[in-house]
Order: sequence, then structure tokens, then C-alpha cells
Amino acid sequence: MPVIICFRRSADSAMMLSSCDTFVALPPATAEGCVVFGKNSDRPEDEVQEVVYVSAADYAPGSVVSCTYIDIPQVPHTFAVVLSKPAWMWGAEMGANEHGVAIGNEAVWTRFTGTSCLIEKLLGMDYVRLGLERGANARQALDVITGLLETYGQGGRCYEDPEYASISYCNSFIIADSREAWVLETAGQHWAAERVEKGVRNISNLLTIETKIDAMSNGLLDVAQRKGFWEPDEGPFNFATAFSTCPPVRAGLPPKGSGEHRYLAGKELLERFSQNGSFDVSSMFAILRDEDSCICRTDVSVSVGSQVSLLTPSGSSKADVHWFTATPNPARSIYKPFAFARDVEIGSLSVSPDYGEQDPVRNRPRFQRIVDRTHELYRAHRAVSPLGCNPNVELLASLKDLENKTLLDVMELSDGDESKKRHLFKEALEDELKIYRRDLNN
Repeated sequence: MPVIICFRRSADSAMMLSSCDTFVALPPATAEGCVVFGKNSDRPEDEVQEVVYVSAADYAPGSVVSCTYIDIPQVPHTFAVVLSKPAWMWGAEMGANEHGVAIGNEAVWTRFTGTSCLIEKLLGMDYVRLGLERGANARQALDVITGLLETYGQGGRCYEDPEYASISYCNSFIIADSREAWVLETAGQHWAAERVEKGVRNISNLLTIETKIDAMSNGLLDVAQRKGFWEPDEGPFNFATAFSTCPPVRAGLPPKGSGEHRYLAGKELLERFSQNGSFDVSSMFAILRDEDSCICRTDVSVSVGSQVSLLTPSGSSKADVHWFTATPNPARSIYKPFAFARDVEIGSLSVSPDYGEQDPVRNRPRFQRIVDRTHELYRAHRAVSPLGCNPNVELLASLKDLENKTLLDVMELSDGDESKKRHLFKEALEDELKIYRRDLNN
């Protein structure tokens, strides 16, 4: 059965913007029994993505949490999280929590995508953060997201840029921990999930769950049959076929840059790098930097942020390490390591200004003015490596040397080395900024 390509052919800007890619590799594909998670967040080229740390917290009964557009009841305790997020929203494109759960989402168009998707509910990015703050393992995070989805639905404007104000979408996710991963795909408040226990898996902007469904929303098959999406005499229920809006591409190659093209290219890259059972962090770096496949985007949609997480097996003395760029285009950025620790401090270099209650997203009517959301690292990176210009070869070499040095330095990072973990990300940001400043002063 061919995979369904899922974009609106009448909305080229939507297709171009909706182009994230998320990956996971598990044993026996990986080195040392680890799980490696990765995602590129592809958004409008001038949207700033910040990397923030949010500590664990306790809440009184009756507390609420203000997500991007709506308030929902808060839980008694939330876990510490590190997030890569568009600076204007509460939710996140990707992130990890203190228990070694990593999540990334994708935009997908389904039979439930329409103007009703612009009604303010929870965004897919809100679900990423909620799953991380409330899920101690991948299955718990799946249950958190699906439970909230069935209660609140999904919807709302997905971009601050007024040019894309009419774009909203459904979402798919990869949710991973050190033992397993789950692919979750949604259509409105309906969903299907596939458990991944070994090997490699990826998602792009299309539905990919077919007949292997390990969990689903209540009444999913009844909904599909009632709406004429599927009949039992057609064969086993296929989620992608039933809920996708577009027919499969049955002849020729899929359009370059489309969800199907990147899905197939990403699958091939995962299989190539994992064929000897040695897939590691560097392998994921290489995939996320691959421009020929359009996984690293540099056109209308730009890979404005990127994450790679190394999740170590239970009982390992090594620390989980989460790598973030915090700047656009991973091919011209470097990954900086973060590890959870007591009293961890990341500093302010990757954190955007906070406008509080004066933020134009919070004020009603929303989005009535534009504010500067750039953080210090973003500004320095943009000054020395502007998008659309030829790369500075000497600068890239210096950055690559720094990344390689850092990678070697943390390869054997012990989970018990609290002092080193505490300032790991902050020091990496400072080292990167020094290279930019030196280049600007030459």
C-alpha cells in the first residue's frame, strides 16, 4: 500500500511551510543500546525559535495553566523540561523532560482539517509541552496527549506572521523514551498510535500509520464507517487511507520537498546510517543537515531549530544528553548539549524577550502588532550567517571544530556529574557566541 501524501494542493504556501521531519532510532539499529531522537522544526524564515528550560513545579488544587490560546486545569506536579519553541507561543515544537522523554510534532492535513481548525483550542505544539510536563515515560505522555485531545480538540492560528494567518492543521507526533517510541497521528479529536520497539521510524507531513495500530481513540472505526471513509468489506482498517485528504501518488516521484518526498528520503537515510547497528548522535546530525533531501530546509520554509536527543538505557551510568541549535539552518549551526541536573542554569543567550501581558498574542484582538523576539545568539548568528547568502567557510570550520570538541567532551558524561551538567548548555552557548563576535570584529 503506497504511503499517502497529505498536503493541500491549492495552498502552496501551506505545503511549503508545513515541512518538519521527526526521526527515532532504537536498538538494534543504534550504538550501545541507546535511543536517538531527532527533529528539524521548519517554520517561516523570520520566526525566532528559542531554547528554554522550565523547572519542575507543584500546584495547588484548582490551578490552571494558560496555554497558547486557552486555559486548562493544571496537574498537581509538572516535570522539568527543556524546549525548543517558537518564541511567540506557550507550546513547543520539540523538547525533552527530566525522565528522558523526547517529543516532536508534525503538521498533517486530514479529512478533519478545515476552517474549524482556526477555532482557538490547544495547538499541536501545546500538546508537545503538555506531554513532556506530565508524562514520566513515552506511554504516559501518549496517554496525556490523547486524553487532552479527546477533551479539548486541536486548533488555532499556527503562525504569528500575518501572511500565514489562515493556516492551521492537525498533528502527528513521535514520542520516545529509552525503551520504546510511539507514533501518534491525529484527525480532529480522533487518533491512532503505533508502538515502535526496535529499528528506525520517521514521520513527515503525511499520515503514515496504516494497518499496524496499537492504540486508537474510542469509536475510531465507527467514525470512519459512518462518514464513508472505510467499509469492513474493503479489507483491514487503514488509518492513513481512511483519514488522509489526498490520494496516494501512484506513478512517478513525489514532488521534491513534499511530505512524501521527505518521508521516503528520511526513511532511506535512517536505514543507511543504521545498517551496521552503529547509529548515533552524529548520524542524526548528518540526517538533519541533509539539504539534498530537503530535510534541512532553506527556502520558504526554513529549519529554524533542530534537536537531537540521546536517551541512554536503564541502568546506564551515562547521562541523557539533548542537543539544540537555537539558530536557523542546522547545516550552518552547531548543536549544543543540555543535560538535566539539580539547579541547572542555561543563561539568557537562547531566550527571547518576555512581553508578559503586553504580548500581542495575549492581548485581544490578537496579533495586532509585531514585536522583536530575537535572542542574543539568534542576532549574532544572523549577523555572520544570514539566510540566502553563501556560507563563510572559515566560520563554519571553526563552528564544526567546536561542535566536535564538545561532542567528544560529553560522550562519556556521567549521570552523576552534577557540576558539569549544570552549566553544560550555558557554556556551549557562550563558546559559540565568542566565535561569532570574533568573526564580526575581523
